[in-house]
Amino acid sequence: MMENEWMDEIAVLVDETRDVIVCSVDDDGCPNAKAMFKMEHEGLKVFYFSTNTSARRTQQFLKCPKASLYFCGHEQVNGLMLVGDMQVCQDHENKARLWREGSEIYYPLGVDDPDYSVLKFTARSGNYYHALQKHSFTVE
Repeated sequence: MMENEWMDEIAVLVDETRDVIVCSVDDDGCPNAKAMFKMEHEGLKVFYFSTNTSARRTQQFLKCPKASLYFCGHEQVNGLMLVGDMQVCQDHENKARLWREGSEIYYPLGVDDPDYSVLKFTARSGNYYHALQKHSFTVE
C-alpha cells in the first residue's frame, strides 16, 4: 500500500472516531487510559478535549504532559496511535472554543467555570496498523 493510501485511511479513521482512548501517566509512572469525546482536531497534529479541572486525568497531565491517543476502527481491523504532549488550557479563548449548548450541566458557572478545562494534545509521531502491517511516521 502506498503512503498516501494509508494516510487517507488514517484521515477517515480520525474523522469518523468520536470516542478516543486518551492515555496519561500516573504518579507511579504507569499508563492510565480513558475514553474521551474528540471535540475538535486540526489534521493529525492537534486534538481538543473538554474535561473537569478536578479530574484525575487533568491532574496527571499537569504533572506529566506525556500522552497518547488511540483510534480504533470498527468496520475493519485498523488502529492509530498518536504520541505527543497534552497541555491543560484554562484560558477563556480555548474554553469558549469548545463550549457547547448544554455544557452548563457539567460546568454550572459557565465558560469561565474554574472546574472546566480544555485538553490540547499535540502529536509528535504515529503508528498505524492495518492489514497485518504497521506504518510508523512523524507528525509534521
